[in-house]
Amino acid sequence: MANIKYKVCVLTVTYANRWQFLEQVLNRLLSLAQVTQVVVVNNASVYSVDTKVAGLNNNRVTVLNNTENIGSAGGYKQAIEYAYLQTDADMVWLLDDDNLPDEHALATLLTRWDEIAGANNKKALYCLREDRLPHVKIARGESPERYYLVPDNFMGFSVFNILKNRGYKKNDRFGKDVPYKDKAVMPYVPYGGLLMHRSLIEVIGYPDEQFFVYVDDSEYTYRITQSGATIWLIPACKVIDVDTSQGINYQAKPFHSHLLDLWSFRTYYSVRNRMYFYAKVAGSSAFVFGLNKSLYLFYLWVVSILSGKRGEYSKLVSAVNDGLRGKLGKATPEKF
Repeated sequence: MANIKYKVCVLTVTYANRWQFLEQVLNRLLSLAQVTQVVVVNNASVYSVDTKVAGLNNNRVTVLNNTENIGSAGGYKQAIEYAYLQTDADMVWLLDDDNLPDEHALATLLTRWDEIAGANNKKALYCLREDRLPHVKIARGESPERYYLVPDNFMGFSVFNILKNRGYKKNDRFGKDVPYKDKAVMPYVPYGGLLMHRSLIEVIGYPDEQFFVYVDDSEYTYRITQSGATIWLIPACKVIDVDTSQGINYQAKPFHSHLLDLWSFRTYYSVRNRMYFYAKVAGSSAFVFGLNKSLYLFYLWVVSILSGKRGEYSKLVSAVNDGLRGKLGKATPEKF
């Protein structure tokens, strides 16, 4: 019998023309007894989300329509605020519009919720997405410190971690995969797959709209950790991305960089927001950060010359500077 001790409101944000993904997610969610409501924030999709949802013939789905795309930050803020103020749900479960949860993921999450110690506002649970290698490594017992909050790093680069990272890569190549742990601690996580109690929303508030897209989820969920609560990765609960994430199939080539080869508005926001977030949470030495920044930007400058991406390099530097100066918000097209 399904665990219906908790009322769960599922929150998702969609945009463009993504019904082929959203439909799969909604059908799966509406098959789950624990889901009492689904809130879909429509960020100015090019089709009628209302019409498509009406075709599902299920009154558990609410669509919030926006006339412009307010980004993931604005969209999830709108969804979380609606769930908190307009529903009686005990829990909210955040999923991207292409996050297809395993049939048993929610039931398992709710069972684990009761088993894991801690007050409702002192824990959150997160599903495993196996296309994200760091999450898989952490689920198998590796320290999150390899991937998260590396002190004074610049775009993931730290000159003082070169030897350590070589050791990691050697172990990745020759080490054996070990079984997943029962649970693992994460410092912060993406929106997609996060389950939290409404009482935690009272503590951490809503996402920051100034991020627009990218890293807004990191900043928001890091507030969970900063509040003294724990985010638990539950490997037994899996979510599959039915769409391919940007850059996941990028093939590295000599004297090229994905940051330059795949430059777009997405790259701009990712770089800018990452600079802003990491400067706040992982900066300890201005000298070390400056050294890492100078070395990595020099490397990218050389790559930009060899790959014919000088224009992209200039825009990347602009994104870095905007982030470090705290110039957030929705950017103008010339930034891209």
